[in-house]
Amino acid sequence: MRTPKALQLDKESANILKNWCRSTTLPHGQIMRAKIILQLSDGMTPTEVAAAQRTSAKTVHRWRNRFEKEGVDGLHERDRSGRPTVIDKTIVDKVLFLTTKRIPQEATHWSIELMAKYAEVTSWQVRQIWRAADLRPHRLKTFKISRDPEFSEKVVDIVGLYMNPPENAVVLSVDEKTQIQALDRTQPGLPLNPSRIGSRTHDYKRNGTTSLYAAFNTLTGKVIGKVSDKTNAKEFLSFLKLLNRRTPADKELHIIMDNLSAHKTLEIREWVASKPRIHVHFTPTSSSWLNAVEGWFAQLERRALYRGVFTSVAELKSELENFIKIYNVESAKPFKWTKPASHILASVERAKNALHN
Repeated sequence: MRTPKALQLDKESANILKNWCRSTTLPHGQIMRAKIILQLSDGMTPTEVAAAQRTSAKTVHRWRNRFEKEGVDGLHERDRSGRPTVIDKTIVDKVLFLTTKRIPQEATHWSIELMAKYAEVTSWQVRQIWRAADLRPHRLKTFKISRDPEFSEKVVDIVGLYMNPPENAVVLSVDEKTQIQALDRTQPGLPLNPSRIGSRTHDYKRNGTTSLYAAFNTLTGKVIGKVSDKTNAKEFLSFLKLLNRRTPADKELHIIMDNLSAHKTLEIREWVASKPRIHVHFTPTSSSWLNAVEGWFAQLERRALYRGVFTSVAELKSELENFIKIYNVESAKPFKWTKPASHILASVERAKNALHN
């Protein structure tokens, strides 16, 4: 029996298809078609590819033929011919009413299967109705409205520093990330390849913790960091003194920070008062979202910590310091805050009214 030749794949097409395979947002069918072409180019037979992708050899041949004729563009889903299916308005109204006004007896929220059962419709109909109405019952956001009596004044003050910073001044958003764990996996993970996502064991070994003080410069995007084994008022004052040394002495220094008690001790207040160029701006209570450095901490978590493997605290500290150094050179950019204080205050007011109604 004649074995089909391996599919010829140029470098550009291969890179595009590999990127498709890594995607977490593309449709499953498009990712499967990319895997089919990549596996055919590796010399696998259509039968082997069909088994690996849990599809038919006929499907594999169809996508191979289309790729050979049209290239990568041929792997996109095409618009289907014919008149689109229309769901009866009675069904739509029933599903929307149940979704927004009722809760199923056996669960805290609706799933597609539960809604199909209660509304006596198909899962496909539920999916289409929810998609059209942008309803996602499985998702839940959390919020907390600040009770700070000076909330409005503080929001206006800090947003003003972001959107209209004073001339000849440095604006730093400051906070600490505590209890950063040095985690090591119990076994080596499996690397990413075109037909398999990367993996790692769910269990891990703790090798200690450390903390990081960080000051995010909103004008340049650069970060001044200090790794510390302790987080207390003494360490925070030491970090403030470091910021005083690391910023131009001829410029005003505006420091944004939260209301942690360790940030407001008598010793710290006296030290700040002795430095006329330093101005402290406290965020409202329960408003960490207003502190720009929190966004940088999120980047640190995603890029360096979540998948990191650290066999010791020393290794973790080295990675934190190295990340800051590389970030400042390669990724730092001016911070842009786009929502005016008036919009924020109006949104909070609407939330309060909604809770009271």
